[in-house]
Amino acid sequence: MRKLLLLFFCIAWVSIQGRVQTQSQTVRPAAVAGSFYPADPKELAQMVDGFVAKATPPPVPHLLAIVAPHAGYKYSGHVAGWSYALLKGRHYQRVVVIAPSHYEAFPFASVFDGAAYETPLGRVPVDQAFAKKLAGASPLIKLSGSGHTPDATKREHSVEVQLPFLQRVLGDFQLVPIVMGDQDYATCRALGLALAKLAGPETLIVASSDLSHYHTYDQAVTIDHKTLTAIEEWDYLSMSRNFQQRVWEACGGGPIIAAMIATERLGANQAIVLKYANTGDVTGDRSRVVGYGAVVLAAGPARKADAGPRLTLSASERSELLRVARKSVETVVREHKLYDYSPPASGPLAQERGAFVTLTKHGELRGCIGYVAPSSALALTVRDVAAYAAVRDHRFTPVTVGELPELEYEISVLSPLRRVLDIKQIQPGRDGLVMKRDEAEGLLLPQVATDQRWDRTTFLKQTCLKAGLPPDAWQDSETDIFSFTALVFGGGRARPALETDLRVPSATPF
Repeated sequence: MRKLLLLFFCIAWVSIQGRVQTQSQTVRPAAVAGSFYPADPKELAQMVDGFVAKATPPPVPHLLAIVAPHAGYKYSGHVAGWSYALLKGRHYQRVVVIAPSHYEAFPFASVFDGAAYETPLGRVPVDQAFAKKLAGASPLIKLSGSGHTPDATKREHSVEVQLPFLQRVLGDFQLVPIVMGDQDYATCRALGLALAKLAGPETLIVASSDLSHYHTYDQAVTIDHKTLTAIEEWDYLSMSRNFQQRVWEACGGGPIIAAMIATERLGANQAIVLKYANTGDVTGDRSRVVGYGAVVLAAGPARKADAGPRLTLSASERSELLRVARKSVETVVREHKLYDYSPPASGPLAQERGAFVTLTKHGELRGCIGYVAPSSALALTVRDVAAYAAVRDHRFTPVTVGELPELEYEISVLSPLRRVLDIKQIQPGRDGLVMKRDEAEGLLLPQVATDQRWDRTTFLKQTCLKAGLPPDAWQDSETDIFSFTALVFGGGRARPALETDLRVPSATPF
């Protein structure tokens, strides 16, 4: 009996090993040849070469990653050509393609567990050793066929569509195909950090993403340029929030963020938008379009410690924002509704910026709430957070009508968030901080350090405490520190943002 059991075990083991070996040699067939791009190799090569030849991107010496669209070539190929034209004459040992899952949901980044991807131009071998190391770097990254294996109903195209371009401009290379089933910040961060540790100058990262879907032409242009501006500003934390809340749109927002996190640690510090267009530019139908962008992530001159676009406001623009804040508070307190206000169509007050409104009464805090991530026009943000500060700050009873004449208003307009690369660059009084580890997050505005007379270390510790973290969490590699500057104006602050509440409620009726 024991011999029979042993024989059965040996047969089963051989069978399992055979299946593993078979799986490891899996070739992923072309799933969208003949629909997204030509199935005929000659026609395909000519089309790709044509797109690349017509593109005229500026020279970018220290290129680390590109962003390219993944739609049908007749719609997006001319935009993708701008990213791929930069690769002509370059050589890479491997290319990591990070793409979104359009058909399957799974809570991890799926690194293809097979041996090759196939297109009409031939097979592209997978760097299986690199893929295995990558999958072992985090529980959020797995070797898997999820998101890769096509069938009659699921023909994921987001990796595949990039390959003919890569085959034509690079020739021989090994592929690391990744499909993100979850694009939350934790997964993006885990993937970005793992790639930063494993990749070197012989590795290119490609983020596969289209932009907004099915808006009118003008709406798409507006939405897409918000996304592209955030990429240029390198504010990937705000990008992650706005993608998750669907304020901005990019089906491959997660791949873009993961690429930014990875390349930032490899030396990238600038994003250059090479080309933007949408389907309306190709078909002439502007009623329902899809947007596409070509972007390069590169290493350039070291950015200044206080880098980040600064918003300048004239005296009249500051007065208008203070007026809006006051009117918003008075309206919500007296009429229990949001102030009906139409912001300017252009200019600084129409720009999207995060902002906080602090209310004080006789020098004591009466409410403070803000939006960290830019999600609407500055004037509307000020209107909204002023109302929330008056009646939705959980630490205080709502402001009463009798208190209105006694309130004073201070507005803080935030610059984009940038991850701190060197603690020594933090300047108390100039910089505000966001401390983030997992779900814990805390923010202190720049004026806090000045008012409390804190040095840099104390400021870091206090921001950790604000996030509900141990005071030394800023030294933990799992903690991300972001800095920003703020344009602060108004008056009447004695105890300002140390008590700031950034837990903004949803925009429900008052």
